[in-house]
Amino acid sequence: MASTNQPVLSTRALNRATLARQLLLRRTALSALDAVHHLVGLQAQNTKPPYYALAARVEGFRPEELSGLMETREVARIVTMRSTLHTHTAADALALRPLVQPARDREIAGFRKGLTGVDPDRLAALARELVEERPRTPKEIRTALLAHWPDADPLALGVAARCLLPLVQVTPRGLWDRSGQVALTTADVWFGPRAAHARPATAEDTVLRYLAAFGPASVKDMQTWSGLTRLREPFERLRSRLLTFRDPYGTELFDLPDATRPDPDTPAPPRFLPEFDNLLLSHADRSRVVPPEYRDRTWTGNQSHRTFLVDGFLAGVWTLEEDRDSTTMTVRPFAPLSREQRTAVEEEAARTLGTLAPAASYDVRVESAR
Repeated sequence: MASTNQPVLSTRALNRATLARQLLLRRTALSALDAVHHLVGLQAQNTKPPYYALAARVEGFRPEELSGLMETREVARIVTMRSTLHTHTAADALALRPLVQPARDREIAGFRKGLTGVDPDRLAALARELVEERPRTPKEIRTALLAHWPDADPLALGVAARCLLPLVQVTPRGLWDRSGQVALTTADVWFGPRAAHARPATAEDTVLRYLAAFGPASVKDMQTWSGLTRLREPFERLRSRLLTFRDPYGTELFDLPDATRPDPDTPAPPRFLPEFDNLLLSHADRSRVVPPEYRDRTWTGNQSHRTFLVDGFLAGVWTLEEDRDSTTMTVRPFAPLSREQRTAVEEEAARTLGTLAPAASYDVRVESAR
């Protein structure tokens, strides 16, 4: 039962706590592998975001480190939370995919009109045989399945295969500067013997890991992050092991007793984040990072823009123009920057490009506020 005397955490207090958990208040000495594990995966709908996400969080990160982990199958790209592609450690890919299966089942239900007459068990068996023989492109999977159900919707068949099976995007897709087309096989094949010994994650353990990476947070926050529903019960089972707070609007928040909750006045340096970064997507109430007046300024249609933080909060977007010899980053703040803020933004931008820009030279341009 919730207490009526729970401490209230201000928006700024939530901001600093979340930045600390997200390794954005100061860069971590963790390895790339350990950072991916701590963050419970990195959003990876495009190929480069995981690299930019780690560059903002890991001291001394080099993109070759993550590419190497992909090549040795220590990490992989697989659909998990919110039905979106994430880069996960092998252990998390194997453990989290069964946990989010109810959400994948709901996704299939949304395509039921295109799957009339399709036996899902047979579809899963056929798709598994295809991709375990050799990695297949989504088009190859759809075409092969359509031969068995010619009246079905090809898109629905592809979605059903992706939802019914834990499909991994194989390398070279996702490697730094060596990416290829999407080709899929099962997690069982890709991870080999590790898959045979994997155990599905429990809801309770995942609550604890979510709070470690995104807390303090509400039940609805975790449901937003995971795409799952009915998570009140595992939170309640854990209540005696957790601390509880209220946000400024009265929503109950849970947190780990030993988790860091920095002083709200702790300095927060600028950070450059990739499109779809989980920092901006993993809470029902995003005001801890996204000021309400900027809520609709990071998206065009269903495409997320690259963003940057100033003083811990969303402050604008950025773009890259790349060719073989040079890279230009254009920074577009939403509000005027002070001289000190502009200098810090330019320094962080240069550091980001120095880590990840493949060209020999790069330039940073900060535009006037829009």
